Amino acid sequence: MDNAVPTRRLGASGLLVSAVGLGCNNFGRAGTVTEELDGTIAVIDAAFDADVTLFDTADIYGKEPGLSETLMGEALRGRRDRVVLATKFGHEAVDVGIPGAKGSRSYIRRAVEASLGRLQTDWIDLYQMHTPDPQTPIEETLDALTELVREGKVRYIGHSNFTGWQIAEAEAVARARGDVPFVSAQNHYSLLVRGAEREVLPAVRRYDRGFLPYFPLHNGLLTGKFSRDHAPAGSRIARQRPQLWRDAPWEALEAFDRFCDERGVTMLQATVGWLLAQPALTSVIAGATSPQQVSGNAAAASAWHPDADDIATIDALFPLPADPAAG
Repeated sequence: MDNAVPTRRLGASGLLVSAVGLGCNNFGRAGTVTEELDGTIAVIDAAFDADVTLFDTADIYGKEPGLSETLMGEALRGRRDRVVLATKFGHEAVDVGIPGAKGSRSYIRRAVEASLGRLQTDWIDLYQMHTPDPQTPIEETLDALTELVREGKVRYIGHSNFTGWQIAEAEAVARARGDVPFVSAQNHYSLLVRGAEREVLPAVRRYDRGFLPYFPLHNGLLTGKFSRDHAPAGSRIARQRPQLWRDAPWEALEAFDRFCDERGVTMLQATVGWLLAQPALTSVIAGATSPQQVSGNAAAASAWHPDADDIATIDALFPLPADPAAG
């Protein structure tokens, strides 16, 4: 069985990324082995060894904003050009010390220079708007991002946490103004959180954009390392979000575990296989705090390819909940 991580094109762009990416939100996170540079380097080295090329971070990640980017800048010295480096700006809930509306031209200009400095690079491969900014017209945001692309500071632009109508609006504005369009969407999506299937994924497919799910393993619940009665010692979910473990749909998860056993695959491999079979989904961005997690996530990219019956069975175990707006 070929264990190489395949590459995929991000939407209609020319950007090729690994089908499993490295989520970098643990770099600089308090209480983890990747809080410091040595732990970050170990994980990044493992990603290189596993042919993982997409590294996704944000200017808010770390025990203080910007620390993930700073550690990555150090860890990637001398090998920056071997990775597709993605970062984000403008999270509505986090103050990174830049005044003004977070989708405005002035904010974006200051944010990108700060990220470039911390990452020790001259360009960002994928620069993503972290959350929509209701204070700034999307026209101004797209104009500012287009300037960055034309100046070579940014190669491609994406967004995170946009709704379906916001994706459509941004597409229409970019076409009307001759702006550079977004090439990707990043939203919460997993077997346990499937709301993106209602509007976001149809919009992504309609405009031929790439989709990058965050929390695709649902904080580890879909890796097979948890059970109804056991959570791994030191795991983030056990330390910070124990309610997710306690309130998980254990009947469905246990049925999924039996499904995996019958096919001779791990839950991690089945989860990643299901995700990569979804139309428009480009790369599974998975966080890691150890080299072993990186290699396991990477190997799952090519370990199992579900057929239509497999997908239907998994979908039945984790159905999309009824739309509450439908009454």
